[in-house]
Amino acid sequence: MSVAPSSAPEIPADGEGGFRLRFPVLGNLGRAILANRKAMAGAILLAIFVVMALVPGLIAPGTPGAELYPPGQGASLEHLLGTTSYGQDIFTQFIWGARASLIIAVLAGLLSTILSALIGVAAGYLPGVPDGILSLITDVFLVIPAFPLVVVIAAYSKTGGNATIIAVLVVTGWAYGARQLRAQVLSLRNRDFLVAARLQGERTFRIIVSEILPNMTSLLVANFLGASVYAILTAAGLQFIGLGNVNTDSWGTMLYWAQNNEALQAGLPLWAIAPGLGIALLGGAFALLNYAFDEISNPALRPARGRGGRSDP
Repeated sequence: MSVAPSSAPEIPADGEGGFRLRFPVLGNLGRAILANRKAMAGAILLAIFVVMALVPGLIAPGTPGAELYPPGQGASLEHLLGTTSYGQDIFTQFIWGARASLIIAVLAGLLSTILSALIGVAAGYLPGVPDGILSLITDVFLVIPAFPLVVVIAAYSKTGGNATIIAVLVVTGWAYGARQLRAQVLSLRNRDFLVAARLQGERTFRIIVSEILPNMTSLLVANFLGASVYAILTAAGLQFIGLGNVNTDSWGTMLYWAQNNEALQAGLPLWAIAPGLGIALLGGAFALLNYAFDEISNPALRPARGRGGRSDP
């Protein structure tokens, strides 16, 4: 993915005809989201889930695991999604489950992106032996089947809870982003402004932090969003098959208990549908937001503007 030229980034010229790329991500991101219906839908969905995660007690007062109600009840005004076979309120479980699912997605996505940046940027900027070693490590993790490895690691640390799941997701989810970031750094390494910085004697760490990373912000955020989608789906899959702490309040564990109690056959479809829909919508929110960053990074993906300022269909 190349750094967006022309209209998206500000490109002030250097004194000797080179370029010092600068990326006003926040302003461009806001305009890209407003101009893209898919990205706007993703932002709205994500905002809803963030509110659910921050103040679940205001939306669904009570304890998710409390067995206080008649079991196996259908949807009603008192229980919007019905009750489980254990007498728990499904709506309360759904609202409280958003917190754990969102925490797993954000933390796993953030840590994976940081690890990808450390390895990918170092491999791309440091030629020779460091690049060879780091690229070899990245290639090894790329060719290993991710999900079987996730299952094996999670199975050996079954009692670790969400922290273990996050660690497993980070270990297995960083390599693809590192490969993308390395390719981007290789395209920037010989630009005039980096050559000038090296000739001025600037340290490697300062060049990476102040010169390279600001020009890769959109790609870093896109990698974070992609890693978050991977974390959401994989964590839910692990929890669904009983890996991790099945007593935590998350959508994956809701699916686990719904499947164990044959919710569909017992006439309690909302017990399984609600968390499945939540997982799909949360993953979709991150994926839709990625459209905005794709437009920032790649001008060819931006919709054409008519004379009235509207996007052409």
